[in-house]
Amino acid sequence: MSSMLRVSGIHTFYGNVEALRGVDLEVNKGEIVTLIGANGAGKSTLLMTVCGNPRAARGRVVFDGVDITGMETHAIVRLGIAQAPEGRRIFPRMTVIENLQMGAIASDPEYFDEDVERIFGQFPILKERRDQRGGTLSGGEQQMLAIARAMMSRPRLLLLDEPSLGLAPKLVKQIFAVIKEINEQRNVTVFLVEQNAYHALKLAGRGYVMANGRILLSGASSELLANKQVRAAYLEGGH
Repeated sequence: MSSMLRVSGIHTFYGNVEALRGVDLEVNKGEIVTLIGANGAGKSTLLMTVCGNPRAARGRVVFDGVDITGMETHAIVRLGIAQAPEGRRIFPRMTVIENLQMGAIASDPEYFDEDVERIFGQFPILKERRDQRGGTLSGGEQQMLAIARAMMSRPRLLLLDEPSLGLAPKLVKQIFAVIKEINEQRNVTVFLVEQNAYHALKLAGRGYVMANGRILLSGASSELLANKQVRAAYLEGGH
């Protein structure tokens, strides 16, 4: 398997606070890889560092052979990385279709109609809501829109930050089924940050466990699901 994303020795600061302390991880082409850990572990900071905001103070981020450590975010998006950030962050005053247009800014306009049709096939509820303002959608619909908007840039690597946050269990299953479909049918590599460790490890082939800005464990998802330390910290007391 060839590497799509390689993070080597990354240190990231917020002011004087060191949020990432020498993080190493790798995502290979075609994989779904998950990063799990408690709130405040540094998971979201890692995704944002990959996208260039904040910048890594030390270390390297390499995407498909290109060193992107010092690049501007818009240039990183054009290379083929898209992020659906935590808390959805859609444009609440814009309609569904306008949100999708914003997602398509970095891609060729000639694909727009084709991509919208594909998105509406995947998320039929968004088709029904196409002229509705983003802010009036339910939490689950907003999450679907956030993923759909990210997909409009035709990424090769999709970064997802807590897609199940605040959603009912039935919707979580639906969102994770869509992520699997994007990976398998659209050939998009997925790097998933999740607090819902059980669902994330069931979906991903491999996982990393983060605490206090460091990677504690990594391995096949099946190994992590069976690991006593992981079970005690992230999986006990229900999924």
